[in-house]
Amino acid sequence: MIVRHIRDIEGTSQEVTTPNWVSRRLLLKKDGMGFSFHETTIFPGTETHIWYRHHLEAVYCVEGEGEIEVLPERKVHRIEPGVMYALDQHDEHYLRAKTKMRLVCVFNPPLTGREVHDEDGVYPLVEDVEGVVQPA
Repeated sequence: MIVRHIRDIEGTSQEVTTPNWVSRRLLLKKDGMGFSFHETTIFPGTETHIWYRHHLEAVYCVEGEGEIEVLPERKVHRIEPGVMYALDQHDEHYLRAKTKMRLVCVFNPPLTGREVHDEDGVYPLVEDVEGVVQPA
């Protein structure tokens, strides 16, 4: 059994901070669950371009308000507590936070914990601790 508290992640390598968000990665590939599990805070007034070409992601909003704009259709969906969205088609999108948003996120394949968006909004494939590249 794995039991972790968010406070034990804060300030460690499993907490990744950028100008737009902070992600606390509670479960990673090394945990062997087949997915990774994160609590991510999106800072108010930010816009983040994201395109997970190698990962599928499900997101559940527990706090705050914002929107997701799916490209190239430019379809906009409101995000508020209780809304879940799943990027089941490797959807390119913009994530915008009107207020501070707290999101719970699940990734498949699981993240190793070292990923940060590249210039295209993509998490590149990262080798895990055993040196095996995640499948695309």
